[in-house]
Amino acid sequence: MTSTSTETPTVTPHEVELTIGGMTCASCAARVEKKLNRMDGVFATVNYATEKAKIAYPDGVGVDDLIATVVKTGYTAEEPPPPAVTEAPAVDRDTDPEPAGLRQRLVVSVLLAAPVALMSMIPALQFDNWRWLALTLASPVVVWGGLPFHRAAFTNARHGAATMDTLVSVGTLAAYGWSLWALFWGDAGKPAMPGMPGMEGMGVRESFSFTAARTGGTSEIYLEVAAGVIAFILLGRYLEARAKRRSGAALRALMELGAKDVSVLRGGREVRIPVGELAIGDRFVVRPGEKIATDGSVVEGVSAVDASMLTGESVPVDVGAGDAVTGATVNAGGRLVVEATRIGTDTQLARMARLVEDAQNGKAEVQRLADRISGIFVPVVLLIAAGTFGVWLGVTGDTVAAFTAAVAVLIIACPCALGLATPTALMVGTGRGAQLGILIKGPEVLESTRRVDTIVLDKTGTVTTGRMTLQEVYVTEGTDEKQVLRLAGALEHASEHPVARAVAAGAAERVGALPEAEAFENVPGRGVRGRVDGHEVVVGRLVDGLSGPLPEELAHAKAEAESSGRTAVVVAWDGVARGVLTVADAVKETSAEAVRELRALGLTPVLLTGDNRAVAQAVAKAVGIEQVIAEVLPEEKVEVVRRLQGEGRTVAMVGDGVNDAAALATADLGLAMGTGTDAAIEASDLTLVRGDLRVAADAIRLSRKTLATIKGNLVWAFGYNVAALPLAAAGLLNPMIAGAAMAFSSVFVVTNSLRLRTFR
Repeated sequence: MTSTSTETPTVTPHEVELTIGGMTCASCAARVEKKLNRMDGVFATVNYATEKAKIAYPDGVGVDDLIATVVKTGYTAEEPPPPAVTEAPAVDRDTDPEPAGLRQRLVVSVLLAAPVALMSMIPALQFDNWRWLALTLASPVVVWGGLPFHRAAFTNARHGAATMDTLVSVGTLAAYGWSLWALFWGDAGKPAMPGMPGMEGMGVRESFSFTAARTGGTSEIYLEVAAGVIAFILLGRYLEARAKRRSGAALRALMELGAKDVSVLRGGREVRIPVGELAIGDRFVVRPGEKIATDGSVVEGVSAVDASMLTGESVPVDVGAGDAVTGATVNAGGRLVVEATRIGTDTQLARMARLVEDAQNGKAEVQRLADRISGIFVPVVLLIAAGTFGVWLGVTGDTVAAFTAAVAVLIIACPCALGLATPTALMVGTGRGAQLGILIKGPEVLESTRRVDTIVLDKTGTVTTGRMTLQEVYVTEGTDEKQVLRLAGALEHASEHPVARAVAAGAAERVGALPEAEAFENVPGRGVRGRVDGHEVVVGRLVDGLSGPLPEELAHAKAEAESSGRTAVVVAWDGVARGVLTVADAVKETSAEAVRELRALGLTPVLLTGDNRAVAQAVAKAVGIEQVIAEVLPEEKVEVVRRLQGEGRTVAMVGDGVNDAAALATADLGLAMGTGTDAAIEASDLTLVRGDLRVAADAIRLSRKTLATIKGNLVWAFGYNVAALPLAAAGLLNPMIAGAAMAFSSVFVVTNSLRLRTFR
């Protein structure tokens, strides 16, 4: 498993997650993170996309101290409410207050800015004193529409900081201030003088530009820039906010899956209560079509359960008394009575939501680089803008050109795309994974999936079902196969041995109801005996008291089964051997296909097991694995992984048992089957909610696709700024076009991330 950051403090007994308010770009997040990490013993990561800070802090530091630090930095912070996954209310994107308020500000700004831009750019729409109308329309846009930018810029300035809001505020206010000066004290408020030499054939806009050149530039106004840039950036913010909410939709949907109330059995009666009042040990009723309220064990009833919303598996699973069921899954068949075994934050649904949210709040190393750049980006841009103005003015003496280039530099530079590149892709990728039954623990996992070239597969419970099942039935000539199964199944039904349970279950499945056995006796190391339907029946590996040797056909079948790693038991009654039953841990139907998919991803599969070599070789041959490591003790599995790593391989490990936990933690990438133990799941990097090995291939594909999207986003974000800043400084970009391009860069990054929602 990938190592954790060396920046983590050695003593961090406490952890808290804070919701951060007021952040408008990645440089804001970088600034909050920097301030928190300056506190003694504190290690914090702040995620701009999720607007959350994950903080580890030592004794002597309180949550109030952390919140106070954030507030002093110019932002708000609060602890989120306690998680209540099963009771989470539905959230409607369209009625969320922040996008709604942003939408109102956007609509008003666009309606007012559009005529200003049209009048400024189309001479046919210009008339005497049109500039004063433009000022009247643009002023509410600059003052009210741009208020969030100005307020944030002022707050940051008070704390000696500069963010993307600073660039927008300074740029638009500079354009607006210049326009006011030109209108009230310059020549812009005066009509052009007809007949001025050189003006023949000019349109209105051209004539004012000409006049500006003749009068030192005081007739040129930038109201369309001031209003247009704010309108474009508000549009970008609105689209970005909606897209960010869509990127987190999968997690919200996951948290909203749970039932809201439940019918509990109290005193022999059904009582409807809120699911939050359910206690461990309570028995509750689940009718057809209802959601199972919480994790539990079926006490009564037989049904099929649809778990597709949690596992991605479309086929319902049959359950009966003694079977475990998961909260938020749907009862698709008959009435069930379930005893609650886990409630609240301990349920599988809550754990899934917690894993996904932790992953979304984490940061990949590549994102930390982007954050460091964002933290110094805005001050650098301010210096570039000032330098651009000075160079243009010194070289050309053209105040208008110098001002235009400087404003374009301020407007075009946007660190938002850098800040959104990783978290939005991670939010969408992990959310989509949760829908498919794949839980990615953290962003660092993505890098591991790219490098992996060898995948070690535990046998039992991973490649195989992990349960002994009845395989073949061999009988002597003239013996009825159903009678062999009926008598053997009835006798084995009284035993608790795994082989006996497999025989009894297989016999019941093939012949129906089994008779009762009498005078049952267990003979250690040999088998069982008893009376069934008046016959003295013996079932076991070694059978005594036969009237003769084992018939040749049965002896051959028994030897062949044992040589291939299966368990063979002889069935005899009335002193005569009548049949041989073989029992084995069955290979999952999908394992062979999964191995082919893993090979297609460039991975070399290795089968690792504690079973004997004959069993391991038989399983490996069935699924298409060439390299087998068998007869390995649990503690030796770690050494096997280390040996493979020592050979220069990057190793992924798939397992499900307690004995796999150490190997999962040692591997470069650990994948735990969600049907396995808690220890294995905690030790892994990826959890596969359903016990289908094909999901391992899906998980690696999704992780690699998410990583590729992150890299594509970062290439775009870096490339955009690298290309745009020189163009703006060279005077090749109109400030209003720069504002539109800046807004588009953030929207592009988020929209590109949203393509992960279509991953299949």
